[in-house]
Amino acid sequence: MNFPIPVREMDAAFIVRVFLGIVFFLQGYDKVFRIGVRQVIQTVNQSLSSKGIPKIFSIIGAYFTSYCELVCGAFLIIGFLKYYCLYLLGFDLIFAAVAFGIIEPVWDMKHIFPRLALLIFLMVIPSQWDIISVDYVWSFIKFVKTTF
Repeated sequence: MNFPIPVREMDAAFIVRVFLGIVFFLQGYDKVFRIGVRQVIQTVNQSLSSKGIPKIFSIIGAYFTSYCELVCGAFLIIGFLKYYCLYLLGFDLIFAAVAFGIIEPVWDMKHIFPRLALLIFLMVIPSQWDIISVDYVWSFIKFVKTTF
Protein backbone atom coordinates (compact mmCIF):
# COMPACT_ATOMS: atom_id res chain seq x y z
CA MET A 1 0.00 0.00 0.00
CA ASN A 2 1.38 3.41 -0.95
CA PHE A 3 0.57 6.26 1.46
CA PRO A 4 1.13 9.90 0.44
CA ILE A 5 3.21 10.31 3.62
CA PRO A 6 5.71 7.56 4.42
CA VAL A 7 4.65 5.64 7.50
CA ARG A 8 8.12 5.79 9.07
CA GLU A 9 8.03 9.59 9.18
CA MET A 10 4.54 9.55 10.71
CA ASP A 11 5.68 7.02 13.30
CA ALA A 12 8.84 8.99 14.08
CA ALA A 13 6.92 12.24 14.56
CA PHE A 14 4.39 10.50 16.80
CA ILE A 15 7.00 8.71 18.92
CA VAL A 16 9.19 11.79 19.40
CA ARG A 17 6.21 14.04 20.24
CA VAL A 18 4.73 11.60 22.74
CA PHE A 19 8.13 10.83 24.30
CA LEU A 20 8.99 14.51 24.72
CA GLY A 21 5.51 15.17 26.09
CA ILE A 22 5.91 12.39 28.67
CA VAL A 23 9.33 13.69 29.75
CA PHE A 24 8.06 17.25 30.24
CA PHE A 25 4.74 16.16 31.77
CA LEU A 26 6.39 13.95 34.38
CA GLN A 27 8.89 16.66 35.24
CA GLY A 28 6.08 19.20 35.64
CA TYR A 29 4.00 16.69 37.60
CA ASP A 30 6.84 16.16 40.05
CA LYS A 31 7.34 19.90 40.50
CA VAL A 32 3.65 20.67 40.97
CA PHE A 33 2.28 17.66 42.86
CA ARG A 34 5.13 15.67 44.43
CA ILE A 35 7.79 18.23 45.36
CA GLY A 36 5.60 21.29 45.34
CA VAL A 37 6.27 24.60 43.64
CA ARG A 38 7.14 26.25 46.98
CA GLN A 39 9.91 23.73 47.55
CA VAL A 40 11.17 24.27 44.00
CA ILE A 41 11.25 28.03 44.65
CA GLN A 42 13.13 27.51 47.90
CA THR A 43 15.70 25.20 46.29
CA VAL A 44 16.32 27.42 43.27
CA ASN A 45 16.30 30.64 45.29
CA GLN A 46 19.05 29.39 47.60
CA SER A 47 21.43 29.07 44.67
CA LEU A 48 20.31 32.19 42.78
CA SER A 49 20.16 34.53 45.78
CA SER A 50 23.81 33.79 46.55
CA LYS A 51 24.57 35.18 43.05
CA GLY A 52 22.56 38.36 43.70
CA ILE A 53 19.42 37.41 41.74
CA PRO A 54 16.19 38.75 43.35
CA LYS A 55 13.73 36.20 44.72
CA ILE A 56 10.98 37.34 42.34
CA PHE A 57 12.88 35.74 39.43
CA SER A 58 12.99 32.43 41.28
CA ILE A 59 9.25 32.63 41.96
CA ILE A 60 8.31 33.55 38.38
CA GLY A 61 10.69 30.95 36.96
CA ALA A 62 9.51 28.15 39.22
CA TYR A 63 5.83 28.75 38.49
CA PHE A 64 6.40 29.21 34.75
CA THR A 65 8.60 26.15 34.30
CA SER A 66 6.49 23.90 36.55
CA TYR A 67 3.12 24.63 34.98
CA CYS A 68 4.48 25.03 31.46
CA GLU A 69 6.08 21.57 31.62
CA LEU A 70 2.93 20.03 33.14
CA VAL A 71 0.39 21.54 30.73
CA CYS A 72 2.49 21.61 27.56
CA GLY A 73 3.76 18.08 28.24
CA ALA A 74 0.19 16.79 28.49
CA PHE A 75 -0.80 18.69 25.34
CA LEU A 76 2.17 17.27 23.42
CA ILE A 77 1.19 13.74 24.40
CA ILE A 78 -2.20 14.13 22.74
CA GLY A 79 -0.95 16.46 20.00
CA PHE A 80 -2.98 19.52 20.95
CA LEU A 81 -1.66 23.04 20.22
CA LYS A 82 1.68 21.49 19.33
CA TYR A 83 3.51 24.54 18.03
CA TYR A 84 2.39 26.81 20.88
CA CYS A 85 3.57 24.18 23.34
CA LEU A 86 6.90 23.75 21.57
CA TYR A 87 7.55 27.50 21.69
CA LEU A 88 6.64 27.68 25.39
CA LEU A 89 8.82 24.67 26.16
CA GLY A 90 11.63 26.26 24.17
CA PHE A 91 11.39 29.33 26.41
CA ASP A 92 11.27 26.97 29.38
CA LEU A 93 14.56 25.40 28.28
CA ILE A 94 16.14 28.82 27.68
CA PHE A 95 15.06 29.92 31.15
CA ALA A 96 16.49 26.75 32.69
CA ALA A 97 19.76 27.17 30.77
CA VAL A 98 20.12 30.76 31.98
CA ALA A 99 19.37 29.75 35.58
CA PHE A 100 21.84 26.85 35.46
CA GLY A 101 24.41 29.12 33.84
CA ILE A 102 24.05 31.68 36.63
CA ILE A 103 24.27 29.03 39.35
CA GLU A 104 27.23 27.22 37.82
CA PRO A 105 28.90 28.71 34.71
CA VAL A 106 30.18 25.31 33.51
CA TRP A 107 27.20 22.99 33.94
CA ASP A 108 26.30 19.59 32.61
CA MET A 109 23.89 19.80 29.67
CA LYS A 110 22.96 16.13 29.76
CA HIS A 111 19.41 16.92 30.94
CA ILE A 112 18.64 19.88 28.69
CA PHE A 113 20.37 19.13 25.39
CA PRO A 114 18.43 15.93 24.46
CA ARG A 115 15.15 17.71 25.14
CA LEU A 116 16.25 20.67 23.07
CA ALA A 117 17.28 18.40 20.18
CA LEU A 118 13.90 16.61 20.18
CA LEU A 119 12.05 19.92 20.48
CA ILE A 120 13.90 21.38 17.51
CA PHE A 121 13.27 18.18 15.53
CA LEU A 122 9.52 18.56 16.12
CA MET A 123 9.64 22.22 15.11
CA VAL A 124 11.39 21.62 11.79
CA ILE A 125 9.72 18.47 10.49
CA PRO A 126 6.81 19.03 8.09
CA SER A 127 3.49 19.25 9.93
CA GLN A 128 2.09 16.67 7.48
CA TRP A 129 4.18 14.01 9.21
CA ASP A 130 2.44 14.52 12.56
CA ILE A 131 -1.06 13.34 11.71
CA ILE A 132 -1.66 11.13 14.75
CA SER A 133 -2.76 14.08 16.86
CA VAL A 134 -5.72 16.09 18.07
CA ASP A 135 -4.51 19.04 15.99
CA TYR A 136 -4.74 17.00 12.80
CA VAL A 137 -8.21 15.67 13.62
CA TRP A 138 -9.33 19.19 14.52
CA SER A 139 -8.03 20.61 11.22
CA PHE A 140 -9.67 17.75 9.30
CA ILE A 141 -13.04 18.46 10.98
CA LYS A 142 -12.73 22.17 10.18
CA PHE A 143 -11.86 21.32 6.57
CA VAL A 144 -14.88 19.01 6.20
CA LYS A 145 -17.22 21.65 7.73
CA THR A 146 -16.03 24.37 5.37
CA THR A 147 -16.02 22.14 2.31
CA PHE A 148 -19.52 20.70 2.61
